[in-house]
Amino acid sequence: MEYLMARRTLVEDRLEEVVERVEPRELSEQLAHTALSGGKRVRPTVAMLACEAAGGDAENAVDFGVGIELVHDASLVVDDIIDRSDVRRGTESAWAEYGYGRAIIASDGMLGEAFELFSSDPRAMEVVAESMIELGMGEASELVATPSNQSEYMELARRKTGALFRAAAELGAIAADADPETIDAFGEYAERVGIAFQIRDDVLDATADPDDLGKPTGQDEEIGRPSIVQVTDLSAEEANELAHKQSDAALAALDRVDAPDSAALDYLRDFAEFVVTREH
Repeated sequence: MEYLMARRTLVEDRLEEVVERVEPRELSEQLAHTALSGGKRVRPTVAMLACEAAGGDAENAVDFGVGIELVHDASLVVDDIIDRSDVRRGTESAWAEYGYGRAIIASDGMLGEAFELFSSDPRAMEVVAESMIELGMGEASELVATPSNQSEYMELARRKTGALFRAAAELGAIAADADPETIDAFGEYAERVGIAFQIRDDVLDATADPDDLGKPTGQDEEIGRPSIVQVTDLSAEEANELAHKQSDAALAALDRVDAPDSAALDYLRDFAEFVVTREH
């Protein structure tokens, strides 16, 4: 646990630095409301673990990890506006606190700071740009081309959640100066984990206690969001089984990585198993 906490501390410290440098002060405070309100920091952790597993130093991936976290947070601000969700991470969502206009500006501000962090490496810029295209297509599909079967849902999950997970792992491998095959293997691992994460998230929305989850539940059904339990005939148990299959595929992709066993690899394996059993 100390191993992961040390890496999370690197992320939190750098994230605070990035947010505090934003001007004007009012915008910095609005970014802080979302970016510093907690969160699991899953994506930056994946970036650092992938970097270490590929033979690099975790500190080399901190900026990329913080950048992908800011992209994720920016997308959450927009999600909450679309969903009219007034709670995020146990506190008021950005639009509920500041109004729509300022929330959108805060989202833009986070994206700007993120790309500043990626700008040191053209490969990182390309990876993130591709992931944001996928994310945008996923968001659009959710609104105007709602999935109606399992296959379409899986493609949505790949774009909406898997794409940023893939970017996080690929950024970590890039920070370690890994070869293209290794970068791709880490990317596939993370994409599969992201899909499993989204499936489990859908199940929790349908079955979890809102206090335990830190946000309202039943939102998917209430607003017609295409969750796995809404667009298929799968029960919660069957959906969890599907998530487990994605987790197994993630582990298979990780096995393609030509790297010695390490604590980082062990944690990546553990994470692929954790995402399908988590309770919040």
